[in-house]
Amino acid sequence: MPFGSLRKASSNLISKCVTRMLTFQVPAVGLTADVTVFSSCTLLPVSAFPTVFSSSLVRHELVANYSHLFWVQGLQSDLVPYMLLAHIDVVPASESDGWEAPPFSAKEIDGFIYGRGTIDDKGSLMGILQALEYLLIKGFAPRRGFYIGLGHDEEVSGYKGAMNIVRVLKQRGVQLSFVLDEGLAVLDGVISGLEGPAALIGISEKGSATVKLSVFMVPGHSSMPPRETSIGILAAAVKRLEDNPMPRLFGHGPERGTFEHLAHKFGLPMKFIMSNLWLFAPLLGRVLERKPDTNAFVRTTTAVTMFNSGVKVNIIPSLAEAYVNLRIHSAQSLREVLDLIRSTVGDQRVKLELVDGFDPLPVSSMDETSFGYQIIKKTVLDMFPTVTVAPGICIGNTDSRHFKDLTNDIYRFAPIWFKPGDAQRFHGINERISKKNYEELVVFYFSLIKNCDIQKLPKPHSSIHEL
Repeated sequence: MPFGSLRKASSNLISKCVTRMLTFQVPAVGLTADVTVFSSCTLLPVSAFPTVFSSSLVRHELVANYSHLFWVQGLQSDLVPYMLLAHIDVVPASESDGWEAPPFSAKEIDGFIYGRGTIDDKGSLMGILQALEYLLIKGFAPRRGFYIGLGHDEEVSGYKGAMNIVRVLKQRGVQLSFVLDEGLAVLDGVISGLEGPAALIGISEKGSATVKLSVFMVPGHSSMPPRETSIGILAAAVKRLEDNPMPRLFGHGPERGTFEHLAHKFGLPMKFIMSNLWLFAPLLGRVLERKPDTNAFVRTTTAVTMFNSGVKVNIIPSLAEAYVNLRIHSAQSLREVLDLIRSTVGDQRVKLELVDGFDPLPVSSMDETSFGYQIIKKTVLDMFPTVTVAPGICIGNTDSRHFKDLTNDIYRFAPIWFKPGDAQRFHGINERISKKNYEELVVFYFSLIKNCDIQKLPKPHSSIHEL
């Protein structure tokens, strides 16, 4: 099927397919997802993609009742398979928050499909399945087999969906060439001073930690207050954390490669500075830390997200609690961050408890011999020749982190175009994707699957390219 026909068919189906996938939502709060919602939607993809579910090349199974695992058999069993990931669940949304269209209606306005999950992550989910549907209709049989994993609880850390998919694959002795999940995107006009759009392929993720701080004191009546209360002690501890951010580490992680790859697309003096980070990394770090969105590349970030205490206006509470969420820079470990929090708080009356946490993810390969990275890069450049491709770091976390025992190379990218202001739609109001961009998603996965059908990458600088 030529790309013109593919785009036309994609355009005809997008509203129908995306609407069906947006008609349910899964809460992203609490310890468990609302599984009653999933019981009515596990069969939704079947009618939308009949060839995928009927092909003898495709094996489909439900994992943990609600997640989907597909195996697309390859003709050459000696080629190491890869895996494409997406997730079904979404964060909550309410029309009363100010949406221009009901968040689960998939209403089309001026060429955009509005709805919770259009970016995160139904666009990729539907794009992968629609691309496979078209390939199978065309009679395509891959040489290199591949898996598709669709988790049902990514927004609550993927402990039941992705982790059980990993468990199944481990039991079968599966090892993967690479994994591709959601994560970074194509940024157009988002990076100040950058000439042209940039496609950032995530090669790692920051670590994460949620820390509970608590203070317990003897309660009392507000008419006879002590010099210090549980609230006052905890508030002072929180203030010290905010006044003393984690150390500046810009240039010591994958973010260095991002700026070095983009340097030639900046004007002077930034081009000179970014091309010589061995000298200017500390200076650039001081500039980047001035804004919250770029400060995330500089250090482990510290955010106090919850503070609870008191039940009555005339009672001095015995207990005060605060929760701190940290996103750990690649050059630090979870243990190092906990030690820094403890020393910064500096008060034995404040109890520190790790609720949940993990180290930054390993950095995936991106050199000329890196099969996954080079295939993704080629697919992007074939579609968007004027885009600059660079490695990046995900400051949030994805289901892909659970797959690190199955492969050394995990990438986080989908060709979703972000223009100024679009990042606020992510988990925010008026999340949307253009019909054109959804078509590009389908073409991207269509091309990626075909591009993976080589035995190995050509030698660097070779004039002959099997792709």
